[in-house]
Amino acid sequence: MNRLGTLALVVLTLALGACASVPMGDATRDTALKTFSPPRAEKAGIYIYRNENIGAAVKMDLQVDGKHIGQTAAKTYFFVEVPAGKHTVTSISENTDTLSIDAVAGKLYYVWQEVKMGVLYARTRLHLATEEDGRKGVLESKLANGVQPEF
Repeated sequence: MNRLGTLALVVLTLALGACASVPMGDATRDTALKTFSPPRAEKAGIYIYRNENIGAAVKMDLQVDGKHIGQTAAKTYFFVEVPAGKHTVTSISENTDTLSIDAVAGKLYYVWQEVKMGVLYARTRLHLATEEDGRKGVLESKLANGVQPEF
């Protein structure tokens, strides 16, 4: 590998290893959300979590149904309540990834925001997680401060 390629790889590695910060949510609400109580009547709950340290220097934008809810950093999560029906979660980074959920009232859903190495920036991929994996991922993370849009 030539010197320029080596330098670019070192810079990318350092950037992905540094830590970005986002505004954090209320600690009391974080604790309450980690009890995984059912959502309010006629609503479904969606946890979107990013429990990895890879790409810690990168913030990623999140949207639900095209409405901005906030940015994730390493080891953070969001929770949104939505009415029953079809919803789209979108993650924006070097690429854009979407995940559709056909939400059932009274049910909780867990979306894992995976971070992957990109060409110039970190890439993102969304996965619908099992309840067991989702709860574990949320418990490893802290609530980020975001917007609870009206749906």
